Amino acid sequence: HRIIEIAGIGPGPFAAMLLSDLGAEVIRVERAGAVRGAAPETPAGDVSLRGRRNVAIDLKHPDGVATLLDLVESADALIEGFRPGVMERLGVGPDVCLERNPKLVFGRMTGWGQDGPYASAAGHDINYISLAGALAHFGRAGEGPTPPLNMVGDFGGGGMFLALGVVAALLEAKSSGQGQVVDTAMVDGSAVLMTMFWAFQSMGMFDENARGTNLLDTGAHFYDVYECSDGEYISIGSIEPQFYAQLVKLAGLEGDASLVNQSHDPNEWPELKEKMKAVIGARSRAEWVELMEGTDVCFAPVLSMEEARVHPHNAERQTFIEVAGVPQPAPAPRFSRTTAVVQGPPSHPGQNTSEVLEAAGFTEAEVAELRKSGAIA
Repeated sequence: HRIIEIAGIGPGPFAAMLLSDLGAEVIRVERAGAVRGAAPETPAGDVSLRGRRNVAIDLKHPDGVATLLDLVESADALIEGFRPGVMERLGVGPDVCLERNPKLVFGRMTGWGQDGPYASAAGHDINYISLAGALAHFGRAGEGPTPPLNMVGDFGGGGMFLALGVVAALLEAKSSGQGQVVDTAMVDGSAVLMTMFWAFQSMGMFDENARGTNLLDTGAHFYDVYECSDGEYISIGSIEPQFYAQLVKLAGLEGDASLVNQSHDPNEWPELKEKMKAVIGARSRAEWVELMEGTDVCFAPVLSMEEARVHPHNAERQTFIEVAGVPQPAPAPRFSRTTAVVQGPPSHPGQNTSEVLEAAGFTEAEVAELRKSGAIA
């Protein structure tokens, strides 16, 4: 499939990267003004831009708009991440694009969605996950909410939902022969990521008004991260009784009756948490790794990015790779027959303008004329 990505930041490029990693031909359309002379010989630095060719078009120039619409004609999907109405004002909104190519899937990525009271306001991940009812539940008891980087809104609730929506619409278009608009909002996707906690709440298993006191939000002594004697951390997730029994055995907790019998009473957890802190804090992370790695405790050391890259498990699975000498996560998921591969390092703005347009049927003379007029760069 051929997908046109209108250049943006965050979740849009992430979705385009996922689609490229999984085998799509993705053409990233940058602003002509982003081109600063000839492209350097070394690849661009942003690894989330990997695996696609880069075309620079001035969408405020009528010939630039016409050029994009010519590319749309042979595309299967287009994705964009502007505020609502911007693509329409540029003359390349969904109505215009679908008129040119009725099978086109038009994927839209915004924070608030295409409509609603917040739709026209600026925002970032932290705001979208706040309104979605997600951010309130990240954090420890007695502390304020802790933003989980920008993974929940931009990438989990945004980019992945956009990629999934585009793939679903492409599958539907195969049978119906018709394209459609995919309205992806980070507030919607982040809300969906909270589904299990809505389920827990309906079953009386989650107190939404008591952050950091529940089973999975650092309330329980058997599901948390603990500091070791060397200042490093380990993670424990011994929820099921058989896994908790392993924790008791390997951590040497048999001498304390309050820890031997796994308590599911949240009122007891704070005191038990302090006891666990003391036990874990008495040894180094390396010692706990030696004792617990590979067992059924539900254990892992808390690793930095670089530590994760070289850990034996990740190394054997090649979870991280190098592209043009730059370390980065490998494509996921894995396929038994059609291997997902990175289709090349990141391109610079406009690096592939001529080759892409000529492959799309433009003559050399037409490309030269467009460049001379400033419609492309």
